[in-house]
Amino acid sequence: MTTLPSFDDHTDVANADRGFVGTTSQSEIKDAAGRVVWDLGWYAFLDADCPPTANPSLWRQSALNAKHGLFEVTEGIYQVRGFDLSNVTFIEGERGVIVVDPLLSVEPAEAALALYRAHRGERPVVAVIYTHSHADHFGGVRGVVPDDANVPIIAPSGFLEHAVAENVYAGTAMNRRAIYMYGAELAKGPDGQIGAGLGQTTSTGTISLIEPTLSITETGQEEVIDGVRLVFQLTPGTEAPAEMNFHLPERRALCMAENATHTLHNVLTLRGALVRDPRVWARYLTEAIELFAADSDVLFASHHWPSWGTAELTAFLSQQRDLYAYLHDQTLRLLNQGYTGLEIAERIQLPPALERAWHARGYYGSVSHNVKAIYQRYMGWFDGNPAHLWELPPEESAKKHVEYMGGAPSILPKAKQALESGELRWAAQVLNYVVFADPGHTEARDLLARVYDRLGHGAENGTWRNFYLQGAAELRGRKAPASIDTTSPDVAGALTLEQLFDSLAIRVDGPRAWDTRLVIDWVFTDLDQTVRLSLANGVLTQSTGKDAGPADLTLTLTKPQLLGVIATGNLDGVQAEGDPAIVTTLVGLLDEPVRDFDIVTP
Repeated sequence: MTTLPSFDDHTDVANADRGFVGTTSQSEIKDAAGRVVWDLGWYAFLDADCPPTANPSLWRQSALNAKHGLFEVTEGIYQVRGFDLSNVTFIEGERGVIVVDPLLSVEPAEAALALYRAHRGERPVVAVIYTHSHADHFGGVRGVVPDDANVPIIAPSGFLEHAVAENVYAGTAMNRRAIYMYGAELAKGPDGQIGAGLGQTTSTGTISLIEPTLSITETGQEEVIDGVRLVFQLTPGTEAPAEMNFHLPERRALCMAENATHTLHNVLTLRGALVRDPRVWARYLTEAIELFAADSDVLFASHHWPSWGTAELTAFLSQQRDLYAYLHDQTLRLLNQGYTGLEIAERIQLPPALERAWHARGYYGSVSHNVKAIYQRYMGWFDGNPAHLWELPPEESAKKHVEYMGGAPSILPKAKQALESGELRWAAQVLNYVVFADPGHTEARDLLARVYDRLGHGAENGTWRNFYLQGAAELRGRKAPASIDTTSPDVAGALTLEQLFDSLAIRVDGPRAWDTRLVIDWVFTDLDQTVRLSLANGVLTQSTGKDAGPADLTLTLTKPQLLGVIATGNLDGVQAEGDPAIVTTLVGLLDEPVRDFDIVTP
């Protein structure tokens, strides 16, 4: 039996309002084509009391996240909140301003900088800090840095590798699932999308990237930017593969990036990612306490609102640390007693002190799916039961389940009864069989959509609610289109040659390429580098080509020209020795990713 914190505790409300300077009168933020990519008025309905179609705890969290405008954190540090999923922070120096985590897309970042300057003057941007490698912390950078500017871009070691790998290798599938996770295409309202726990939702503007010019390579590294001293703490393998916190000693302020926010975070996001390590996450939070807490009066992060007071922020960090450590240790304790991930997720309950802490609630991550992720990290997908070793794929399994249960006419009345009696999890499982066995079964689709509505409206976790409600919309024929493209020209241009060619190898249709053999040498004049691509057995491999035979085709070009060849297969302006048709052959063996694939139907 879970215990909610007290709704009479208004500390978070006061902190979310504290330091408010002002907001913009322009509600809609649009891209160059006039398309609305963010609207500050979307969530005005959250000012009302919580309706029956929402979990009161999530409603409270969303109302806090929806507060928008410029806020003073402490002297010389300001944040714009509520303009995107994340916050952007402005640290004032001697002549300009350092921008920290410039949001997901260019247009909201431009609007945030304009709001800051409207109240603080036309200070030039003198540096940008990316705290970590997720797109909502770098994608808006060209909204704050002009194309002709030459300012330091500071990021943790490994930032570029992880930023581009996540958004390219599995980017299509991740972006598709992110639509469900953040609910960006759902109607905003008491019956629909009310938030995502970490923030309200994702903006849908232009994603950009400027490569870092200064890497933070060790904890304790200090940099002075425009007279501002920053002390960094590297935290790889926590919320992101490349991440860092930093301290401003003279201002007694601590930035925790996304490692300590006002929610239980994800060990594995529902959109998909590498499983994170809650063990080292907890240890880095302990390290942050030891390094910085006693010398800090305020803690701020790239999401949510700050915490003020040395004792208060130390307690906050300690509870956040205990949250990840407890889930890690108890999951390992129980898996070593023979329980599976599903079983452990049903058994684990947080200690009362953590359950009563608002910032430890599962608005974004959840105890349930984080426990399963920890199990996956250590044990993989297989639970040891041989019945699960070679299961039938979903459609074939569903057809046999439905047949064994007497067919859809027998199942639907029982599913309706389960819905009416509140057995929503079972109703969803059974009706999913019917839909996968017969995707055109209108009554089953409608009934499953109603079940998803009920599950979504009761969910405390914002991303669970969005998944359920977006799933219901798909069942009703309202499939959301992909609206975000993380493989923008900026992101593609930041890929290394190895990553670019890896992105091609991932797209090779193996069976169609089984019998094709070809070798292409790519000579890059701007990089003084040669890469040999060899296709054999449906595998595209890279090598230097040294001590090997001649290539079928040699192309002499620049890296920007390679991007054009990959996009179009056209060799205009490229020097070719050999048979140019080989490029056409290779391009013809590449699959195009499906951006709008179905999720809740076959």
